[in-house]
This record gives sequence, C-alpha cells and structure tokens, in this order.
Amino acid sequence: EVQLVESGGGLVQSGSSMNLSCVASGFDFVDYVMTWVRQPPGKELDWVASVYSYYGNSYYSDSVQGRFAVSRDDSKNTLYLEMNNLRPEDTAVYYCAADTTTGGHYYTRLDEYDYWGQGTQVTVSS
Repeated sequence: EVQLVESGGGLVQSGSSMNLSCVASGFDFVDYVMTWVRQPPGKELDWVASVYSYYGNSYYSDSVQGRFAVSRDDSKNTLYLEMNNLRPEDTAVYYCAADTTTGGHYYTRLDEYDYWGQGTQVTVSS
C-alpha cells in the first residue's frame, strides 16, 4: 500500500520558521520526483518546490525562492521542507506528492501526481 504521511505543520507567527517532513512507503522512493504543493484556503493548488533524486536538483516557485529549502533522504524515504521567514500568505494545507517524471509545476490537481499525502496545515499569523 502506497503511503505519504506529512508532519510538522502548525500555527506560527510571521517571520518564524517551520520544518515539514513526508515519509513515503509502498513505492520506490528513489525513482520519483518529490514535490511539495500547497492549497491556500479557497484557492487553487500551488506548486512550491520539487527535488530530483541522484543529483538532488531542486526547483522552487518564485514566491518561496530564497525562503524555503526542499531536500530528500532516499535512505529514509523521506522528503523535507524547511520554511523560513514565513508570511501569512504561506498559510495553506501542504501536501507532498510523487511523480515518476516531473515536479508537476503546471499540475492543478493532486490526482495528476502518481501519489500524494493527506496534507498538513500550516498557519502563519500576522
């Protein structure tokens, strides 16, 4: 059974930091591009960052570039997102997602990915 389980969300103040984790099981983690996406309340899915295995190339949306850092530990089947200098507009449900070929920055729905988690709420107060 494929599972992606996110953790680390919560409520923080603007300017704070927060770390998210996503533990994967049931598929060959190393063969997948791993991605963080988010969905703000009442808004569409928003691609945040992707990281490829092997060389670890990572890519970020303009809105988080320089503030967030995505990484993966293929030995632990775990994806991470380090979020710094959080802003109220970062408030969203954060999901990790897996795809064999792409980070899916153009995807608009979670089910366009091969696998996705149940999400974790991140709330940033002003």
